[in-house]
Amino acid sequence: MPMERVLKLVSEKPVVIFSKSSCCMCHTIKTLFSELGVYPSIHELDEIPTGKEIERALIRLGCSPTVPVVFIGGELVGGPNQVMSLHISRSLIPLLKRVGALWL
Repeated sequence: MPMERVLKLVSEKPVVIFSKSSCCMCHTIKTLFSELGVYPSIHELDEIPTGKEIERALIRLGCSPTVPVVFIGGELVGGPNQVMSLHISRSLIPLLKRVGALWL
């Protein structure tokens, strides 16, 4: 059931971030998207009742560490290293435009 929940959550918005409120890298990734003008759906795993189950489902998807984890267009992008690599290579903004998360 948690895997189905993760798949449902990531399909509902163009950008979905699984995070923890006390995680500094999570804050960095959320700030990056905010500064780009993207307003992702953010799920703070330490603040929701099903957080532990969702975290286990993320592990099964190959996410390590489990936060922050970013999905764009329903596809797993990964954690901070993958997101920053996309940003530095100038691939992040075109991807965000393609999924409808950015218009400009």
